[in-house]
Amino acid sequence: MTALTMVEAIALALSRAMESDNSVVLLGEDIGINGGVFRATNGLLEKFGEQRVIDSPLAETMIAGLAVGMSAQGMKPVIEAQFMGFIYPMVEQIICHASRMRHRTRGRLSCPMVLRAPFGGGIHAPEHHSESTEAIFAHMPGVRVVIPSSPTRAYGLLLAAIRDPDPVIFLEPKRIYRLNREEVKDNGEDLPLDVCFVLRDGSDITLVTWGSMIKETLEAADKLAQQGISAEVIDVATISPLDMETIVESVQKTGRCVIIHEAPRMCGVGAEIAAGLADTAIFHLHAPIKRVTGYDSVMPLYRMEKQYMPCVKRILGAVMEVMEVS
Repeated sequence: MTALTMVEAIALALSRAMESDNSVVLLGEDIGINGGVFRATNGLLEKFGEQRVIDSPLAETMIAGLAVGMSAQGMKPVIEAQFMGFIYPMVEQIICHASRMRHRTRGRLSCPMVLRAPFGGGIHAPEHHSESTEAIFAHMPGVRVVIPSSPTRAYGLLLAAIRDPDPVIFLEPKRIYRLNREEVKDNGEDLPLDVCFVLRDGSDITLVTWGSMIKETLEAADKLAQQGISAEVIDVATISPLDMETIVESVQKTGRCVIIHEAPRMCGVGAEIAAGLADTAIFHLHAPIKRVTGYDSVMPLYRMEKQYMPCVKRILGAVMEVMEVS
């Protein structure tokens, strides 16, 4: 095994998928010669050639349209949007064609494509490079939305996404691309989609999060442990479809829940999780559900970036509010 960063684990997964399946092709802006804006495809052009690692023009709508057509004809395209802020020209192809290909053809055709996009703040980029708008895609029937939070999960979940017979939006939290290294075994084994990962067992409160907010949430859980509060930490990983069963099971045990996400609060995925808990676990709750989120505003420029994003202090404050309710 080799200790890899998340972006290195993504490159490794892409390489493994292309080695094991000749129908897997990569398509995007600057992914070949330059190796991608964050170097997630570095070295793949030399390894697999320009027929399978395709540098495209600056035309996101075209990239998505090509991917829909290629996947409908038996290929498995993995396309890249350089930043989430550039993904919106692709949305028409995703929602009008990719997401409903199976339904439209009554199962005769499927659309096994993956759309990769770096997202989220924390790297001092302009506002449309730093957004977290995953809830837009979670609202599209027929599309899976997957968000890794570690090198190991990035490797396994990306392999699973590429092998999935339906379209997957694979959102990569770029703030933690190179945050830490983990031992990643290049064995070609994928991780299950549509399930949460319990990163830390606890008995007093459930902390639910995904993506880069895993870092602050685990740090908050460490500080809570020093105060005698046992926090269970859940990485949602696949935000659509949601694995509510795991979250409900945890809340039934702890009786309390705080949901943390970087995206704006209004109509965020956290609201859906809170509604699901209200539906199925309300009589197990000892206190109201709290959300710690970004604000309902455009992501500010880098001088105010830290004030926008949830931090350990805000998470601890929400937990204390919940714990005070008897």
